[in-house]
Amino acid sequence: MATTDSTTHPCDEVLPPTRMIAFGIQHVAAMYAGVVAPPLIVGEAIGLPPLQMTLLIGASLFTAGLATALQALGVWKIGARMPFVNGVTFGSVAPILAIVAQQSGSQNPLSVVYGSVLIAGVLAFIAAPYFSRLVRFFPPVVNGTVITLIGLSLMPVAIKWIAGQDSEAPDYAAPQKVLLGAVTFVLVLLFNRFLTGFLNRIALLIGLLVGSLIAWPMGLVDTSTFESAPLFNLPVPFELGTPTFSLTATLSICIVMLVAMMESTADMIALGEIVDRPADEKTIAAGLRADGAGSALSAIFGGFTCSAFAQNIGLVALTGVRSRFVVATGGGVLVLLGLFPVAGAVVSLVPQPVLGGAALVLFGSVATSGIRTLSKAGLGDPHNALIVAGALGIGLIPVVAPAFYDHFPEAMRTVLDSGISTGCIAALLLNLLFSKRREPQMS
Repeated sequence: MATTDSTTHPCDEVLPPTRMIAFGIQHVAAMYAGVVAPPLIVGEAIGLPPLQMTLLIGASLFTAGLATALQALGVWKIGARMPFVNGVTFGSVAPILAIVAQQSGSQNPLSVVYGSVLIAGVLAFIAAPYFSRLVRFFPPVVNGTVITLIGLSLMPVAIKWIAGQDSEAPDYAAPQKVLLGAVTFVLVLLFNRFLTGFLNRIALLIGLLVGSLIAWPMGLVDTSTFESAPLFNLPVPFELGTPTFSLTATLSICIVMLVAMMESTADMIALGEIVDRPADEKTIAAGLRADGAGSALSAIFGGFTCSAFAQNIGLVALTGVRSRFVVATGGGVLVLLGLFPVAGAVVSLVPQPVLGGAALVLFGSVATSGIRTLSKAGLGDPHNALIVAGALGIGLIPVVAPAFYDHFPEAMRTVLDSGISTGCIAALLLNLLFSKRREPQMS
């Protein structure tokens, strides 16, 4: 049984070590692909040799683990102290690739990237208490809309894990991939329905394991990474590049950090609703400081911009395990994966179609939590209904039509291509507009 008492919130619950590790690994399994994808894409764009590519991925895992532990456990006024996973934000990939392209003639284009991430992280840390004041503008109608949008915006990620990233590839959405994703999806649902107790809480992990075993004879388990991964590697500060500084590159990453802070704020509010510990201004400020500190630390050890991961919100909603110490344990697992690349390669054996099938349930759980919050928002009020309709409509544009904003300036696209950011901004502005219309009626 958990060592808790009547005054202890579930977020502060300490579970037996075996359960902490099992639940922590489940969080890692759900986010592993999201952490390693950005360094893989950037490394391939630069043309890094296999050894440096391994170091880059290891650095991302290592720094994601440190940032996750910092976010969950907290130090001083840093860390939301909620069951939040932190990792490399995918929103930084496009700007980083643009910086790399601009620095193509330099000896190490990663140096400029790290310098930009370092400055952006420090500025985010300083700006956190001011940015956190946005929480006062998040009533249930805005909260519910943003949470629902988070879940819906993540759905394409799950679909791409199942079908493949390249729609032009010959095996894109191959029947065996779709079948594997569907089988995993059904398994996760069935395990959640029929397993009880501890096994019910790790139903997702069991689903991933069974799905991977089914995929093995189908030839969908790639063991090449496992075969070439070194046993141990200790990330060394500035090993992959000593930070150098460029004004345009720094401005670009600062915009990314601003968007990440907005998404983190929405994620913290969403998680607060799910775990019944509302994220107030103080909590959000502490969480944003962790984002900034994690990003600066990440630049030192060879990673990229860090922010709160929306993916694990669905896992908390699905399993009901709210303990932040479980997530901190997951952070420890990520650190170990960064230190022991061969262990990280074992996790990478889970085929992406399997991960995608499980993710459909996770991300759907997030959307369901948003709908539950919206049920408290009084949608019988036509003004509230318009806020939800308008914000969802705007927020889903980049989700259903990813190329919609392609002709807009690159700086604007950093914000516009994020459905969570555009939907959040729309919900905030529409709420301000219609709340002013309500005031004369109430007087």
